[in-house]
Amino acid sequence: MLSKAQPFKMAITLWSVTICGRYDHWKGDSLKVRYFLAAMLFETAVLLAQSAPPLAAAPATASSMWRPTAELNERLPNWLRFDGTYRIRVEGQDGIGFKSVSDTHALGQLQIGVKIQPVAWLSFYGQTQDSRIYLNGPVAKAPPYQNTWDIHQAWGEVGSLTNYHFKIRAGRQVLNFGESRLVGESPWLNAPRVFDAVLATVAFSGVQIDTFASSVVNSVDGTYDHHKQGNPLYGIYGTLSKLVPKASIEPYVFWRLAPSGYAAAYADGAKGKLDETTYGFRFAGTLPAQFDYGTEMARQSGTLGADSIDAWAGHWVVGRTFALKFKPRPFVEYNYASGNSSSTSTHLGTFDQLYPSGHDKFGVVDQVGWRNIRDLRAGLQVKPVSKLTISAVYHDFWLANAHDGLYAANGSVLAKSLSGAAGTHVGQEIDIQGFYKLNNAVQFGSGFGHLAPGEFLKATTLGHAYNYPFATLTYAF
Repeated sequence: MLSKAQPFKMAITLWSVTICGRYDHWKGDSLKVRYFLAAMLFETAVLLAQSAPPLAAAPATASSMWRPTAELNERLPNWLRFDGTYRIRVEGQDGIGFKSVSDTHALGQLQIGVKIQPVAWLSFYGQTQDSRIYLNGPVAKAPPYQNTWDIHQAWGEVGSLTNYHFKIRAGRQVLNFGESRLVGESPWLNAPRVFDAVLATVAFSGVQIDTFASSVVNSVDGTYDHHKQGNPLYGIYGTLSKLVPKASIEPYVFWRLAPSGYAAAYADGAKGKLDETTYGFRFAGTLPAQFDYGTEMARQSGTLGADSIDAWAGHWVVGRTFALKFKPRPFVEYNYASGNSSSTSTHLGTFDQLYPSGHDKFGVVDQVGWRNIRDLRAGLQVKPVSKLTISAVYHDFWLANAHDGLYAANGSVLAKSLSGAAGTHVGQEIDIQGFYKLNNAVQFGSGFGHLAPGEFLKATTLGHAYNYPFATLTYAF
């Protein structure tokens, strides 16, 4: 019979083994190590459940009927919680590389997590993730489509914003700031982004300051993921929620260093060690008559090899929600990111979008990123019922500079014309999508995106239109 202290000690030991294993290189058979950790997790959970005092059968609720982990957590000690999510998405990619190449496949993502919180100011969290692609053709079984069984998150946290106005979280974790235009997890990816990081947060009287030191984790299917040494991202992100009524002002500074070959890709092939500072702000809020607005502007300076960096980007949006049936919200938006004016210059003007959550910010087809771009975006959102949101959005894309290239949502170079002879009109995109939230456990949706090439894409590629239909289902069990 276990003593009351033994389950807690075993849980902490398990978490310690998991978190310490992050820094090992998984010598030997890494698959066996993962199975070993999974077995330990399962056995510890069983022992913890057995050692807990008997509880009366919890009444069946709508939540527990849909979410087995909710019912499990009701029967476990309140310092131990499990969670899980499975997402399946079927999608088509027609016009890959703007050629007559297409692929239709299914993407499955499983996440299982456990949280240990012995006291209010101390918690530990571990999460494993299994991302797979099925029925694929030209699209490779590799990140970001596939990354089988890996440790997605493993962190410890000390402090509490509610009780102590500060907290420090260390370990593998998700980072999201603002609308994640520069730093985010990119959750639409089947293998989303995480960081090995230390994040310190203080909050008081409408002010929150996040300070972090991090390194992005490189996803590699079939082996344990790790960050690249010497590839850090540091930052300070502030949030002022009371300075302006019904608005949030968010100043920030990010400092990125990278060894040669790990900086962002550039159309002119510029390479070298990166030392880059991004400083800017986000300002968003609401106005009378149900208007809403948002802006974000950032400037970059530093060096890439022997080249100096001088770039900037901006985002501006205004919308209004009408007090009518379906709650229609029309909006208009403009996005800009500078580009390079000359391939022979020693001054880089192409904005580096860092590590964004770029999906649906420049179209759902993800062929455009926040680099060397001018994007006029307008659309309409409606809610026929409270649980259903439908949107229709139009984009008109133009290069910011004809002597640079077109960059995808992941920052890679899709097409280029360094002479500038191909023009600047990239094309137009129309996106229609809808999402229905059945309850707290189940959400599903579908959509379609169509990018019609303009003069630039017709001159630099085969000019095939890009189509992206999808249907998705998420189940939080």
